Amino acid sequence: MVFPERFSNLPAYAFPRLRALLDHLDPGGPVVHMTIGEPKHAFPAWVTDVISEHAEGFNQYPPNDGTPELQQAISDWILRRYGVAVDPATQVMALNGTREGLYNAAMALCPEEKDGQAPVILTPNPFYQVYAVAAISVRAEPVYVAARAENGFLPDYCALPEDVLRRTAIAYLCSPANPQGAVADRAYWEALIALAERYDFRIFADECYSEIYRGEAPVGALQVAAEMGADPERVVIFHSLSKRSNLPGLRSGFVAGGPESLKRIMQLRAYSGAPLPLPLQRAAEKVWADEAHVEENRRLYAEKFDLADEIFADVPGYVSPRAGFFLWLPVEDGEAAAVKAWTETGVRVLPGAYLSRDVNGENPGKGYVRVALVAPKAEVAEALTKLRDCLYG
Repeated sequence: MVFPERFSNLPAYAFPRLRALLDHLDPGGPVVHMTIGEPKHAFPAWVTDVISEHAEGFNQYPPNDGTPELQQAISDWILRRYGVAVDPATQVMALNGTREGLYNAAMALCPEEKDGQAPVILTPNPFYQVYAVAAISVRAEPVYVAARAENGFLPDYCALPEDVLRRTAIAYLCSPANPQGAVADRAYWEALIALAERYDFRIFADECYSEIYRGEAPVGALQVAAEMGADPERVVIFHSLSKRSNLPGLRSGFVAGGPESLKRIMQLRAYSGAPLPLPLQRAAEKVWADEAHVEENRRLYAEKFDLADEIFADVPGYVSPRAGFFLWLPVEDGEAAAVKAWTETGVRVLPGAYLSRDVNGENPGKGYVRVALVAPKAEVAEALTKLRDCLYG
């Protein structure tokens, strides 16, 4: 039996690696899971009512691109949030979770060649692992660009060599960033979009954490592109109800962008996609239209970030996140810190190196652990205090 070689060198996914690191060791206290970004706040109670009301829809094949009502609800949300008008029928497609979209958009939009060579796909480092697998799947060269403290935890794509930029077909960017909570401001987006215009590549803006922020709402990639008068096909955005509305199990997200980009993504979905079941689409229609629960969700996370700032105030190198719901805590070695925290306190955290790739012998996540603030406030307070005393005491 012959298997494709291009997947043979993929590192193990982060969580199997974590289980191999910790599961054979006894926890040093009551177990607290702070590794997975799975929201634990309540989702709107009426979601289950909407699903029940439309349960007969499970007896039908759902529309591939989303119901017209869901596409309209998403389009209305984009206009309210970013001031950008998009056509719901031709510029918006519902997703079965944004991971599907982030992968399949590369399949649909990455050319076989760029500048007469294999194309390049840029990804921040650390990164959401689907970016790398998408690049490998389309036989592009993934180029990992470090997002370190000295560059605000955002990749400096503008500093890449000319030969790399000429071959670039797609640049992924997560803002607000997972894991660091950094936010691309207007100047960052303007520079990146201008770079994409100059070298003719697309930007895939992973904005799944856009609604969990402190202070001013993060500016959006589509918003800045529209203000600049950029090519409408230049930016493709990805959003989700998982974090915004505490509904990871609903698997409802969307992709939006230029009509030609969406035409190609929709065509691929028609052959290979898994559309959201109709009752879940009906629920998503209502959830995208409601902001009251989002504001409450944001308030709860803000309380926990304020708590983290207080607990880690004296930790050298601690950076207070602007958005998202992770802490990116500096340590000498992420694996050693995760083992120490687990065996001495029972708090389970994720080594930063598991979210990053070694480049020239260096891994920008090695000196960090990622901590998810998804549990209730009292549980988070106790766990963070244990981590501080264990790792920095």
